[in-house]
Amino acid sequence: MGMLAWVMMGLAIWHFTIFLPDRFWGGIVGAFIGALIGAVVFGFVVNGFSVPGTHETHLVTALEGIPGALLGLAVVYAEGIRRERFEPAL
Repeated sequence: MGMLAWVMMGLAIWHFTIFLPDRFWGGIVGAFIGALIGAVVFGFVVNGFSVPGTHETHLVTALEGIPGALLGLAVVYAEGIRRERFEPAL
């Protein structure tokens, strides 16, 4: 159940990427993958490499996915800018 909360929070944070310039590595799909993977990995690490079950899932469990989603988006955005800088001009 905790995994579902992290994924849903990553998905919610991903929706706000429409307000940013599209410089994500892989475009909007890359941002989607970065937010989801970041939220899940961060939540997994915070919980001691275990996924909370149904009775251990609380509101705080969902909030644990926010920093991970933001970190995942930042990594994908930075990689997109780096690759854009080194592309040959047409």
